[in-house]
Amino acid sequence: MQDSAKRQTISTRIWQEEAEADNSFATRAAYCHGYDVFSDMLGRARWVDMLFLLFRGEAPTPEQAALLEALAVALANPGPRDPAVHAAMCAGTSGATAAASLMAALAVGAGQVTGAREVMLAVRTWESCGRDLDSWRHLLRTPAQDVAGIWPDSEHPAGFDLHGTTTTTPVRQALSCLARLSPGPCLRWLEEHRAALEDMATMPLAMTGVAAAAFVDLGMTHAQAEMLHLLMRLPGAAAHALEQREKGHRSFPFFELDLLNDPAREAA
Repeated sequence: MQDSAKRQTISTRIWQEEAEADNSFATRAAYCHGYDVFSDMLGRARWVDMLFLLFRGEAPTPEQAALLEALAVALANPGPRDPAVHAAMCAGTSGATAAASLMAALAVGAGQVTGAREVMLAVRTWESCGRDLDSWRHLLRTPAQDVAGIWPDSEHPAGFDLHGTTTTTPVRQALSCLARLSPGPCLRWLEEHRAALEDMATMPLAMTGVAAAAFVDLGMTHAQAEMLHLLMRLPGAAAHALEQREKGHRSFPFFELDLLNDPAREAA
């Protein structure tokens, strides 16, 4: 009887499932860090509540939930200029499957320039420097390299815009909004010292830098921040891929090639 009960319960640190009495392969009740998902959370908890619970192992405070929700809106659709969204659109216009479009966005959006790896490195900067301006000055002048063997050396300090000239309007707006909502100190500190940090980095703050500070204020580790950044940017990639699949390659918004020796023109 005891062995049967063990077989009918699946448990990890995050999740526990109890099986139906008449079917050990079907779930009767599911608990996320002790919370009954379908009896207590469903209809009461928000999407961001579930995200926070899954990653942090505890329910968010109202301030943490508000910050995570605002961050999710800011990251939901980076737009067609973003390489990850552009990759999903390319997959969509070719008629690729939904999974292929999302995998294209994930692959491109995983990198060190505007991608999740950059967010991870930026969070590691916060873990190393905290809110000490001198530590930031030293690190931004000699940025630490990614120790993982598959990644090339970074071309710029993580969290700053490699190709930017001034801080973009959405970055300033996102930083201002998230700093007002945040229960933690990092976003407010970043807003206060943004100009000084940009001078040190010799480039403007990027949305990845804002996201990294938000993840730190939410208590996320650098590994959790990397994973969440990948996840939270998928909605825009998915929507643009679907739209582009309907429009086809002839209505792709960019880039147009003007061939100087176009055979079609010569034949005409």
